[in-house]
Amino acid sequence: MADILSILSNSYKTAPTASSSNVKYVPVDSTLYTGTWKGTYSTGEKFSFSISDVQGFRAKVKYQSGTGPVQYQDVLIKENSFRIGDSKFLLKKIGHAQIKTVVTNPATGANVLNTAYADLV
Repeated sequence: MADILSILSNSYKTAPTASSSNVKYVPVDSTLYTGTWKGTYSTGEKFSFSISDVQGFRAKVKYQSGTGPVQYQDVLIKENSFRIGDSKFLLKKIGHAQIKTVVTNPATGANVLNTAYADLV
């Protein structure tokens, strides 16, 4: 029973939040996002984003971090960024992005924000 409650609790924690920005979605240049982005968190854990099928402001994303599960998601790009799971991808300049990921310590429940950078390879 505890496992079910834990799963439900985690699902609520990772649910997307409503955007507070009044900026409308606008088409993006697909060449700026399409491809594989790789980086390493300060913990030494490697991660990658594979972005494909960018049409207008929509894209398909595959995210892999360390030995964790692979995440697939259709995303909406707004103000040069999108969210996938507990991570936010922000295009800083051509070929270079900032990644912010919330990591929860399972023992204490404390949240830590990891910030890293990824390059288009």
